[in-house]
Amino acid sequence: MLRVVHFEINADDPERVVKFYQKVFGWKIEKWSGPVDYWLVTTGPNDQPGINGGIMKRMNPQSSTYNTVDVPSVDEFTKRIVESGGKVVAPRMAVPGVGYMAYCADTEGNVFGIMQEDVSAK
Repeated sequence: MLRVVHFEINADDPERVVKFYQKVFGWKIEKWSGPVDYWLVTTGPNDQPGINGGIMKRMNPQSSTYNTVDVPSVDEFTKRIVESGGKVVAPRMAVPGVGYMAYCADTEGNVFGIMQEDVSAK
């Protein structure tokens, strides 16, 4: 069974929302050193239930919180998603040193991510 492994919070002002979540929940949030403005969110120790996530600049007014599902192949699962009535809203892209991901929408228009781990991604 494939699991949700990451969440993303979209924000008009990422630095403002970083302060909010740090103050409210005590989350550890650090700016990523990758090629885009992105903040990595650690919600707690790895030996406790829960997942970690990220914060990014809102790309469009409808962007909200996205959950990302770990998959063995982004290409295979984007095909499955389309065949099942969903759609790809942002095609496969490399996340350097992490893997490949795509954003998709289900039959109700809910956006989610899929991620294929591959540390050699560039």
